[in-house]
Amino acid sequence: MSNLRIALTTGDDDGIGFEVTAKALHKVGPQKGIQFFLWRNDNASAKYLKLIDQKFKRIVVDSLEEALKIEGPYLIDICSDLSPAHWVEISAKACMKKQLQGIATAPLSKTLIKDAGFKDLGHTDILKRISKTKTVHMGFAGSEFNVVLATGHLPISQITKHISFSTVAEALINADRLRQALPKSQGNKPIGVLGLNPHSGEQGMIGSEELLVFPNLASFAKEKEIPFSGPLVPDAAFFKDNWKKYSVFLCLYHDQGLIPFKMIHGQDSGVHISLGIPFVRTSVDHGTAKDIAGKNKANPNSMIDAIKWAVNLTRQQA
Repeated sequence: MSNLRIALTTGDDDGIGFEVTAKALHKVGPQKGIQFFLWRNDNASAKYLKLIDQKFKRIVVDSLEEALKIEGPYLIDICSDLSPAHWVEISAKACMKKQLQGIATAPLSKTLIKDAGFKDLGHTDILKRISKTKTVHMGFAGSEFNVVLATGHLPISQITKHISFSTVAEALINADRLRQALPKSQGNKPIGVLGLNPHSGEQGMIGSEELLVFPNLASFAKEKEIPFSGPLVPDAAFFKDNWKKYSVFLCLYHDQGLIPFKMIHGQDSGVHISLGIPFVRTSVDHGTAKDIAGKNKANPNSMIDAIKWAVNLTRQQA
């Protein structure tokens, strides 16, 4: 097989997934040595299919099994009546078999995943289940700065129960994977790890988590040769002057990282990267936006970034 193969899943059919994917493909265009497999349903807008056809030679099939038989300078369009949740599962299984090298995903609602009969809460849980990977971290790469989350979708009441040296050390390893994938000008800078408490605990006066985690984390980072700085004071970490000081900000819980990331990047840039699974998976960093679906208002920039990152990462790992 001469081409690296990347699946593009377009998510909820009543969301903006197909629109942003079509616009992104039109912008990115064919990529040397890459074959795209586009998952969509038969209700996909003809207008956006024509947009794709301006840049690609498109062949329509109805299954991944049939798609995998086709080689050449084509975009393989899988028109499927399966749930979009199954598209992700099938693509992940193909990645595990080395039939695909990566996946870039448009937004997929948790309701749709549940309706498909899955117990998974989101894309990440599907990928963890298929790859049998215990720990996967959410990374976010943006035009201004990059973020990795040490914990995922946890209620605030449970965060402190999950913050430990081992939890943060595992996240630091995956943050370092993202650091190494960055351009040298960014990647040669340390990973900034945020504290959990106000003022990073003030030496134990406002919480003890930093004292339990960071002394051992500093030794661990030195042993693993990971450039590291922390604990950073959470309310000051994302000052603009700090954006270029660190390759990645490692944040201890979901909103600590994603509020500043989304405030700065919005839908103008930013890509979600799954760190820790044995294949490439990138995604948009926004939701299904069903309120603007079908109105030609969706901004494709995050999907453009997701496709570009998927291409670059699969090439790096080839």
